Amino acid sequence: MSYWTFFSQEAARGQSPLYERLSLGIGEDQRLQDLAAQVRDGQPHANILLGSVHALLLKGADHPLAEHYPSVRPGARPHGDPVLLFRDFVDAHEAALLPMIRSRVTNTNEVGRCTSVMPVFDLVARESGQGLHLIEIGPSAGFNLNFDRYGYQYKQGGAVALARGAADAPVTLSCEMRGGAVPTLGLSMPAILTRVGLELNPVDLNNAEDRLWLKALVWPELLERHARLDAAIRVLMEHPVTIRFGDALALLGPQLAQTPKDGRVVVSHTHVTYQFTPLMREQLDAILLEASAARPVARVSIEYHEGRYPIRLQSYDRGTVNERVLGVCDPHGHWLEWHA
Repeated sequence: MSYWTFFSQEAARGQSPLYERLSLGIGEDQRLQDLAAQVRDGQPHANILLGSVHALLLKGADHPLAEHYPSVRPGARPHGDPVLLFRDFVDAHEAALLPMIRSRVTNTNEVGRCTSVMPVFDLVARESGQGLHLIEIGPSAGFNLNFDRYGYQYKQGGAVALARGAADAPVTLSCEMRGGAVPTLGLSMPAILTRVGLELNPVDLNNAEDRLWLKALVWPELLERHARLDAAIRVLMEHPVTIRFGDALALLGPQLAQTPKDGRVVVSHTHVTYQFTPLMREQLDAILLEASAARPVARVSIEYHEGRYPIRLQSYDRGTVNERVLGVCDPHGHWLEWHA
């Protein structure tokens, strides 16, 4: 299976028929593939090329392709083949697209993923009986570090089976439960003692171009995600978190060493390690093992594995690791199948 066919299937699962169609079209156009291949090392070709085009349209580029983007023209009635229009748009705006393709990175940090990690944070807090020190690898702007400030609705058959968080929370996340089980949760959100993100490519929410790029990375049909992003930006502006800039593997050991001794340390990452080499993954595991000689460390992760997105909780304690797969989930938080 080609990369572009794979991405088209991901777009179909992610409810973006436009990106599904465009990906198949790009997979048959060597010039567009060559353009996408100019991304920075380790960056996904599809996300950067499609995001760059989306960004120009959001900035107001006038072209019939915009009619196919609900995020740009809500309620528009698209006409014409989007692949042909996409090619024409790229031809007309290549000079503006190239700097973005060559410099931008996938700073996506979909806040909807909190529906999958929040129950795990809650579980760690209940099992340890302690507040949490959160350290997130690759947090983008840091939206998910504010998970406890959001509202949650877990639904079965369209009805709310479980809810947490304030009813008037500025961000309310909804998730459909699959498989019949729902998570066990404490009566209130876990106590968060500290929040730190380790980010190689930081996002400055005070910069309009950075905010626009975050929106451009959200697929154009997913208007609810666009609205959630806007709300999450407002929450983060009101409740900023600490983001340390640099290589996460270089920063993680010192950050673990300086974290206050009270409370349970939780290192989390979602949709990040696909950009790691095998050696980097081994280094991450080794850092956590070494840190666990001094104190227990929990690791919460959601990463692609064999066609699924398992929710893993690994407990590092005195050089040993216990792993539990607590469920599987949709990569954007639309549904959750809980196994624990």
